[in-house]
Amino acid sequence: MAETRRNLLKGMLASAGALMLAACTPLSEQQWVVSALGEVENLTRRMQRLFAGHHALAPEFSKKDIAPVFRANGTLNPQTDEYAAHAAKDFADWRIEVGGLVERKLSLSMAELRAMPPRTQITRHDCVEGWSCIGEWTGAPLAPILAAAGPKPEARYVMFYCADPMGSSLSGDVPYYYESLDLLEATHPQTILAYQLNGQVLPVEHGAPVRLRAERQLGYKMAKYVQRIELVEHFSNINGGKGGYWEDQGYTWYGGI
Repeated sequence: MAETRRNLLKGMLASAGALMLAACTPLSEQQWVVSALGEVENLTRRMQRLFAGHHALAPEFSKKDIAPVFRANGTLNPQTDEYAAHAAKDFADWRIEVGGLVERKLSLSMAELRAMPPRTQITRHDCVEGWSCIGEWTGAPLAPILAAAGPKPEARYVMFYCADPMGSSLSGDVPYYYESLDLLEATHPQTILAYQLNGQVLPVEHGAPVRLRAERQLGYKMAKYVQRIELVEHFSNINGGKGGYWEDQGYTWYGGI
């Protein structure tokens, strides 16, 4: 299994190299490079699920492995008036809307989220920047929430919309950070809406009051400050059409490790 994971990582590095190649390729020749990147990404996803299994767990660790300080990156504070107002009330009025291709729309308060049967997991966060950190996360598993909403047959992906504004990007204006998972990854046992880190209320720099943890994915998939969840058939018409803020900038959509 370790050898398989190393081979998968090699495939991701190959993808990164191809991405840099695309940046140096004339526009008339770039389309085949983009297509090749897509095929490598699809192959990586298929191989991981073939060898690891659809719902195989990411490694979990013991309390002695927890880092003294869990590194924060990305947005450290949305710094909007709306977010500041929520923070001033300890996020008592924060709600997570669940909609899109579902039979029943949901609107969950933080109190309702905390009342759900929780899952605690000690896992390693792997950042695309090259660093890793181990922390203990507690939150509500996403699978029962999606089940309560009742995905429609045509639903294939779960979009996560967040409170941190991103401004302009390579794909144009993107008002807020967003990410996505397919339904298989979204219903994985270690995919949770986390509201605690290392036994404490989730800090602002780590996505308070709630963030996504999808432990088989790289860090940029772990959306912070989650406000809205939407089930869709495809995301080609959402922002840059690649399924996430960083994906619109050139990252691969499948961030599996």
